[in-house]
Amino acid sequence: MEIIYKEIKDFKLDDIERLFLSVNWESGRYPEKLVKAMHNSTHVVSAWDGRRLVGLVRALDDDETVAFIHYLLVDPEYQGYKIGAELMNRMLLHFDNHLYVKVMPSDPITISFYEKFGFKLYDNYSAMVIKHY
Repeated sequence: MEIIYKEIKDFKLDDIERLFLSVNWESGRYPEKLVKAMHNSTHVVSAWDGRRLVGLVRALDDDETVAFIHYLLVDPEYQGYKIGAELMNRMLLHFDNHLYVKVMPSDPITISFYEKFGFKLYDNYSAMVIKHY
C-alpha cells in the first residue's frame, strides 16, 4: 500500500460519498454539498490509495489570525497506518503564522489524537450547532 497525499479541492461525488459514509458521517448523504464545500475550503489535503480516496482533512481560515480545521476522516479500512497524523501534519504546515488554530472534536475519543499536535481543551469553550437537513 502506497498512500499518496494531494492538495486538491475537486472531488468526484462517489469518492466523497464513499469516504464520508465509510465513517458513518451523516453529511455523506449529501455528496453534492460536500463536493462544493471542499471546493470552497481554504485548504484540503487528501490521501489516496491508487484511485481510492481514503482520507481527507479540510480547513477554513482568514490567512492571519484563525484557522478552523474541519473534517478529518480516514476510511476505517485504512485506520492504524498514521494516515490521519500525516494529513494533520500537512495541514498544520499552512498555519505556522496564525494566532490560533482550532478544531472542535465531535467525538471525545478523538481528543487524545488532537492533543498530540498541541491542541488543548478549555473548560469554557465548546461548539454549538444548528442543523439544516
